[in-house]
Parts: sequence; C-alpha cells; structure tokens
Amino acid sequence: MNEVKIIKGNRLLTYYLGVFIMMIGAILLLPLIIIPFYPDEIVLAKYFILPGIISLVLGYVIQFYFQNTTKGSLEKHQDAILVVFVWIIAIMIGSLPFYLTGNYTWVESLFEVTSGFSTTGLSVVDVTNVGHIFLIYRTILLFFGGIGFVLIITSAISDKMGMRLYFAEGHNDKLLPNLLKSARLILSIYMLYILVGIIAYVFAGMPVFDAINHAIASVSTGGFSTKAESIGYYDSISIEIITIVLMLLGGTNFLIHLKLLTGKWKILFKHNEIRFVAITLLVSIPIMTALTVAYAQINFMEAMRIVIFQLVSALTTTGFQTIPNFINAIPQSFITSVIICMIIGGGFGSTAGGIKQYRVALAIKATYWNLQAQMTNKNVIKPHFIDKYGQKYLITDRAIYTNYSFISIYLLILITGTLIIQSFGYNFQDSLFEFASSLSTVGLSTGIVGKGAHPVILMTSMIGMFLGRLEFYVVYIGIVALFKKH
Repeated sequence: MNEVKIIKGNRLLTYYLGVFIMMIGAILLLPLIIIPFYPDEIVLAKYFILPGIISLVLGYVIQFYFQNTTKGSLEKHQDAILVVFVWIIAIMIGSLPFYLTGNYTWVESLFEVTSGFSTTGLSVVDVTNVGHIFLIYRTILLFFGGIGFVLIITSAISDKMGMRLYFAEGHNDKLLPNLLKSARLILSIYMLYILVGIIAYVFAGMPVFDAINHAIASVSTGGFSTKAESIGYYDSISIEIITIVLMLLGGTNFLIHLKLLTGKWKILFKHNEIRFVAITLLVSIPIMTALTVAYAQINFMEAMRIVIFQLVSALTTTGFQTIPNFINAIPQSFITSVIICMIIGGGFGSTAGGIKQYRVALAIKATYWNLQAQMTNKNVIKPHFIDKYGQKYLITDRAIYTNYSFISIYLLILITGTLIIQSFGYNFQDSLFEFASSLSTVGLSTGIVGKGAHPVILMTSMIGMFLGRLEFYVVYIGIVALFKKH
C-alpha cells in the first residue's frame, strides 16, 4: 500500500505558487480574445503568447510534481509569505508584454503592471498611441487586482488554502460562513456590477469597447481609461453619474452589497462607513463648490458637477477625472481636500485603497471617547461601541491602539515617499499629492509620474502602490518571516 505524502512548509508554498503562476499565464493570454474584433493587432499577440505559455507550462510542471501528495496546512506567517510572493511574481511576469515591445524600460513596464494589479491607475502608457490589446490588458489587470488573486483561485477551486490566506490579501469579511461560497458570491456581485455598468454606459452613448474598460475600471476603483482625457472626454452628465455610482459601489464593503441585494436597506444607514462618507461629502461639496465658483469663474451647477466627481473619485481611490489638467483648474483648498480624501480612501472589504474609512472613523471616535473620559470620573469604566453592518460592535483598547498604530505607520510612509519625490526638485504639495495617489492606489496625478519619469520616482511610487494594495502589515510579516527562516 502506497504511503500518502503530506507536503507542508516550503514544499507547500512551492505548490501554491505553481497554482498562481498558471493563473498569471492565463491572465496574459486573456487579451487575445480581442483579436477577432481587431484583426490588425494579431502582430501584437506575440508579446502575450510567449510569456503566457511559459507561465502556464511552468505552473503545470510544479503542480505535476506534487500531484500524488496531500496538501497540509500553511504554517505560521506562510500565508503572508505566499501572498507577497504571488504579487511580486505576478508583477514581474505581467510586465513582460510591455517590456517586449521595446517601447518601455523595465522599470516603466513594472510600474504599469503594478499600477494595474494594485488598481491605482497611474500610467506611463500613451493611450492614444497603443493597441486595443494593450488597453484591454490593462483593464484585465484591474479586474484581477481589484478582486484579488486569492479570491479568484478560491472561488474557482476550493477553500483549502485556508482563511488566513484569504484575509492576508485584504478580504476583511466573509459574506457567508463557508469561504468558498463567500468567494463566489463576492465574485458574482463584482461581475454583476460590471455587467450593469457596461449596459448603462452603452445606453449613455459610450462605445462598447470603452464601456467594458470603464465599467471594470470604475468597479475595481482602478481608473485606467481608454482616453487621455479620462471620463472628461465624453463631456456627458449621464456618463459621469453612472461612473460616480460605480465608483461608490466599488469603494463599499462587499458585505454591505450583500445586505442591500437581500433587501436590508436599513443597514445602509447604520453602517459607520456609509455615515462617514455621507457626512464627508455633504460637508465638503458645498464648501468646495463655492470656492471653485470664485476661483474658476464658472456657474454654481458646473462647479458642483466638477467637485462631486473629483471628490468621489478621490474618496473611492478610483482616479478618474472630468477636467483636463484639473490640478491647475481648481483652488488650492480643493487640492488639499482631494489629498485628504485620497488618504482616507474607501471601505473595508472593498476594491478601494487608502487608510480606509472605518479606521479614520474609529480614530475620530476614539479621540472623542478619550476627551470625554478626561471629563468624567476615572473610576467609571464605560464600554465603547461602533456601528457595523447594522449591529453594535464592542471596541477594545487593543483595537484602538492597533488602529492608531496603523494610521501612524501609514502617515510615516506617506511622508517618507513624499520627501523622496520632493528631493527631485518638486514642491511639497505636488510631491505629497503624487505619493498619496500612489500609496492610496488612486491614480490622480500632478504630472510628476508618467512616461520618462526618473526611475527612482517610478520605483518609489511602485513601492507605495504595492504597500497600499496589500497593506504593509502583510508585506512586513511576509518579509520578516521569510528572512527568519533563513
């Protein structure tokens, strides 16, 4: 009787890497579906076929080697190691189509794919002078990056990889008790919104190809556009409204989506993040509109149209824009508001980046609780709660400390990246805007980052996007755990 081999440790990590490498190979081949619609671009297919097939074969060979084994459980911190490795390998392999064209340096190629997978939307690609196959490839990067590699594999195969791996990639809530069903439900909701978005865009007058790209970019809060002028190219209120709705959906926790789709609308008004967004926009929009009217000498409704779109784009970390060179078309106070919105970011368990609305809301409440405690009897211990998903959750001192720690580290990284960019001769505000956009995976830009930018600036932005997408705790744990093993 043959003894069943159980693999664990580094061998198990290698097996899972094989699974993901195959997935990356499939991602590289997906853009080929556009060839029948744009047959002239068959000459560009070679840039995807070679790295795609190599990845598929390599991943298959790794899996074949472990075919007659039983998979054990990931050891402590191996989930973080695996997630970090998967994303690094995905970025390196995914950059090959851009690099093989000869039009982009290695750093620029890595930057573009990092921006795509992290759903940032900063770009070195001239969309007016690139094939449709590359435009759809960038959108495919947003699709998989927004929902996450782990969730895609989990929804397609099983939940044997474990809950820790699922959470390590940034999925903060299970929609259902069973992980496999949760993953499939999240993916279904994600694709439903994209499909509805495509249909809505087409009815609003957007070409089908553009509608597909912009719907995915909106729901994934990625911001890659097929037009150099972004959404502003269409100069359509209906298209802007559709985009705002899709951006808000993408920036909202998927558990809230499930509650809404099952008719539990009251949850919407009891969830702390929804309230936080509502208050932020209700306070910011009138003030920024008035300032924009005075600055740009335009009418109130036109100013409000500009303000609403840019603030929602920043707060959901999408990065679409409706006015050309908007950084010079709005008052300084508006730029400051956009930076703040980018740093705050979207909701937990959404496709958006940033510190996250829950953390900011908790920090504000914790500060209020602390001030309140200073004015009451110190012998009185009062429990504190926060509203989540229509229920009250007890907040411990440890949770408050952890929250403050995360925000502090986030701001430290933000300032460090800003100073690096500023050292190249840019002013502090533009440098802060640019790195905040990278770290919060937004995609709005002052023009510092782009084709021809200094490699150090691109690499700094890349690191920011990577840390912002995975959240630096996972990256830190993964790297430290890896070196401890050696």
